[in-house]
Amino acid sequence: MASKILIISEGAAFMTNALETGLKKSGFSTTVVKPEISLIGKEKDITDIFMIYSGSFISDKPDVLVYLKDLCAEKEKPICVIGYAKEIAEIKLTLPERLISKTFERPFDMKALVEEVKKLAALDEERKKGKHILLVDDDPVFLKMMQEWLSMKYNITITRSGMQAITYIANHTPDLILLDYDMPITPGPQVMEMIRSEHTASEIPIIFLTGKSDRESVMTVMALKPQGYLLKTMSKEQIMESIDHFFETKKWQNAGI
Repeated sequence: MASKILIISEGAAFMTNALETGLKKSGFSTTVVKPEISLIGKEKDITDIFMIYSGSFISDKPDVLVYLKDLCAEKEKPICVIGYAKEIAEIKLTLPERLISKTFERPFDMKALVEEVKKLAALDEERKKGKHILLVDDDPVFLKMMQEWLSMKYNITITRSGMQAITYIANHTPDLILLDYDMPITPGPQVMEMIRSEHTASEIPIIFLTGKSDRESVMTVMALKPQGYLLKTMSKEQIMESIDHFFETKKWQNAGI
């Protein structure tokens, strides 16, 4: 999945367009917003890398830099700064150097910038891969598909039954369990109850996998108080975005019911 870059810029439309075009040609997904907290906030949970294209707003709107400082510190997201030397120095008065992943002084070489951003995106993907997901499902076709999708970003362990999952977590602590709701012999709710009864595993987040999307079935799933649920009919993009969002915010956004 392409890394999403949010370019924060005011004015300099020609240069911003050239920057966006160069990044898109290299496979990145990009969005350009004006330096407004509300606009940045709408994109923050689906953004992998923030990029500030400096301008007068760094002096006129210091609250935007403070917001970005707090946002990137909390979510451990990379931030790049583009500008003249004086502008970069001014930004560093608000954004600590430890939070700025890369600076590009104007005039910059587009090819060199793109290569550096590629390296940064690769490092960010490695960081995300530190997360470990235990996938529990009795359907080998679905397991294989989910493993292929999720292993692009995360470390994946698969088990084909509830009891295999219980045995596994006796000696391992994944960051998230994706648990099939409808399994033979030991169904998902029973597996969840067993996990929650284990002191060393009780705090592991559990998200149910379910093929039933009707309101009654979903409400039955959620009554068990998991962290959330995923519909098996969701697209790859929807599933990846939901799991990325969970790890970034520790909050789950369920599909509409």
